[in-house]
Amino acid sequence: MRAAAGVHDGGIVSATVTTGSIAGAEAPPDGDELVKERALRFNCNGAALYGILSTSTHTGRRGVVIVVGGPQYRAGSHRQFALLARDLAASGIPVLRFDYRGMGDSEGVARAFDEIGEDLKAAVDCMFSALPELDDVVLWGLCDGASAALFYAADDARVSGVVLLNPWLRTEGGAARARLRHYYPLRLFERELWRKILGGQLDYAASLRSFAGVVRDVLRPKPAVATAAALPLPLRMRDAFFRFDGRVLLIMSGRDLTAKEFLSAVAGSADWQKRLRLPSVTRHDLAAADHTFSRREWRDQVAAWTRDWVRSW
Repeated sequence: MRAAAGVHDGGIVSATVTTGSIAGAEAPPDGDELVKERALRFNCNGAALYGILSTSTHTGRRGVVIVVGGPQYRAGSHRQFALLARDLAASGIPVLRFDYRGMGDSEGVARAFDEIGEDLKAAVDCMFSALPELDDVVLWGLCDGASAALFYAADDARVSGVVLLNPWLRTEGGAARARLRHYYPLRLFERELWRKILGGQLDYAASLRSFAGVVRDVLRPKPAVATAAALPLPLRMRDAFFRFDGRVLLIMSGRDLTAKEFLSAVAGSADWQKRLRLPSVTRHDLAAADHTFSRREWRDQVAAWTRDWVRSW
């Protein structure tokens, strides 16, 4: 591994690290698998944001910006985002992963996933400044990072596509229905549950209270909507999806309640179904995968799907 001293590049402070070949990554056309990683600092409304730009010798003209979801930073769960970035970069697709305000190393106050539009704009600006040869970028997000990417995509003409993994479409009622339909039936086949029952260790009162609470959430009346800004998340997501005219790659886990809730919500909407059938939308499913695609074979499959899709137009 080789590191270069920090330099100032068009107002962006950066430092470069060159890594060796990446296991499982596709080699660039000339077989050179060296991935360069630059640490970048850029600004968002006076707050310093920090990110890592991964490139290789044969960097293409379409980049990927990873939108971090949940209370985590740019490396991701089990280094998911770092490994994805290096995999894509080794095949010639430059990738920027960064901490938005209030997260990881970045300054500022933390904010909700649907309030990071300015952070995403700053990151896209940074990537185009660092790689002026870029034509466009793809936003890649997991969970509420996917939702945040979709909210932003239609407002920036430089975004040509979005990769949405297990998008966050959470409502109290939707979460409760997903648990009733998918969680509780599966629990009946779990060995640990029957071990507790047969061993007299199951807290029946607590279990019944939990189940009753889920049923109440399903039956609870929906609140009235006063303004467009107060629209439920599923409607806001639908509107964002319809406003975006770029390409969409949807990747769903088979063993994830967030994915089940999303699929349940869109299954009952003719508008969603019409949109999902468009030629610009591609869907892949990993039946055995969990929410974060935590096993190497799942992670590698996601990287391969992403790589092939980014190169497909």
